[in-house]
Amino acid sequence: MTNNKEFDFQGVNHLALVCKDMARTVDFYTNVLGMPLIKCIELPNGMGQHFFFDLGNGDSLAFFWFPNAPDAQPGVSSAAHGVLPGVSAHGSMNHVAINVPADKINEYYEKLLAKGIKASRIINHDDSPMQASLEMTPTTFVRSIYFYDPDGIALELAAWKHARHTGGCRREADACPGQSALSGACEVATRQFVETRRRVLDHRAGGMAHELSVRFPGEIFHRRFSVHARQKQHG
Repeated sequence: MTNNKEFDFQGVNHLALVCKDMARTVDFYTNVLGMPLIKCIELPNGMGQHFFFDLGNGDSLAFFWFPNAPDAQPGVSSAAHGVLPGVSAHGSMNHVAINVPADKINEYYEKLLAKGIKASRIINHDDSPMQASLEMTPTTFVRSIYFYDPDGIALELAAWKHARHTGGCRREADACPGQSALSGACEVATRQFVETRRRVLDHRAGGMAHELSVRFPGEIFHRRFSVHARQKQHG
């Protein structure tokens, strides 16, 4: 039940992505991740294929195969590759997060490794300054494992620690231009993700870039992002 008074939205019907090799994609999603292939459509005029996997909960994950599609462009059309998905262009699909039971995430991490999948450690997203930790904290709201499919599409297994996280959201009429006339205020994306994405973007114009090293306990992974640094103005 939602509070949407305009449309009776009932969740995501399907996401449609693009693959390079249909057989390879079907093998990965059915034999590695166990998703049943439920529908396959041959597009007219030799345009390619469109096929669907059962994602659970009535949702589907779909793919197109186009014979003459351009090559992938990580960091532009999809997430830049790293232990965690990186930046991608405006309008792109950065990653697909799949809900899993909280009490299964440790088991699923081991299962991915046993299947030969190169996956991140379990990342505990929280309200700490780095907004993530390898250890559970009192503010942990979702636990995640990140990995990639054969085309480099970033996937996430995500387990909510609570029924639904709402902390860190602001309700400000001015936050969404043109929405102040609506009753109440628009929902703004959680501060954690907004601030993280803003930090890793490289805004070179009008400033200088420097390296931000993100280190987690035990140096399990080490990422370097180019971030914008503003010069201080002295009077």
